[in-house]
Amino acid sequence: MAVAELSAVDAADRAVIPRRVKAIDNPPAWLIAVGWVVGLFLVLPTLIVIPMSFSTSTTFAFPPVGFTWHLYANFFTSSTWLLALGNSVLVAVLTAIVATALGTAAALGLHQLTGRAARVVRTLMMVPLVAPAIVIATAVYITYLQWRMTGTLAGFVLAHAAISLPFVVVSVSAALSGFDPLLLRASASLGATPVRTFIRITAPLISRGIVTGAIFAFVTSFDEVVIAVFIHSPTFQTLPVQMYNSVTAEIDPTISAASSLIVVVVALLFLAPLAFRRRKGRAGK
Repeated sequence: MAVAELSAVDAADRAVIPRRVKAIDNPPAWLIAVGWVVGLFLVLPTLIVIPMSFSTSTTFAFPPVGFTWHLYANFFTSSTWLLALGNSVLVAVLTAIVATALGTAAALGLHQLTGRAARVVRTLMMVPLVAPAIVIATAVYITYLQWRMTGTLAGFVLAHAAISLPFVVVSVSAALSGFDPLLLRASASLGATPVRTFIRITAPLISRGIVTGAIFAFVTSFDEVVIAVFIHSPTFQTLPVQMYNSVTAEIDPTISAASSLIVVVVALLFLAPLAFRRRKGRAGK
């Protein structure tokens, strides 16, 4: 009798448990083909520029002629290129710091804000993502002329932080979506200040979103050229501006080496979090 009752209970439990549903259906063949075409279209310029950076030709030529490190030697021995590179790194680092601090604070505030006001603020903060770069550059240039900030480090950092801020807000907001607000109440009930709570609880739990936002801010600033062309000066210009001048004002094949270095740096920045996550996963096992 007991065995029959247990069998009935097991059957009832199986009936309650839903069937496992496939998370993602197999994409159709045409969608896979379109994805490959788009990927090749985006990667094709890189497959052309990197081989050209090793060419022995004194001008742009593809397929490359011969093999040499001459263009990379020109890049690392030229004071103009190195100064532009140093300016770009400095501006990108400061932009990442400013944008990450402001974007994290904005994301935390928006996480507590609800209703129509939250939607309006989020929409306004996403404007730099959808507005044409030439429009933003023109507005920044006109404003900087009045403020006398063209060609200054502070001007570059302020402009690049403004266009990088949405990336930080989006990444930190995504990390906050799984954050339990009861942890903040528990911390406050134990006497912790808001600053200590953020440092010891909030920041470690959303650190992945903060780091991702900082990387996006750095890359956005390091690769930005439209605003930089408008606000640069003869004494202060970034690497993208120098690359733009090397194509428009003179024919300097050194730009292929500079472009290859940028591609490598950006790729390493985006692959570093993936490698760290994989190593952390192996350590956890």
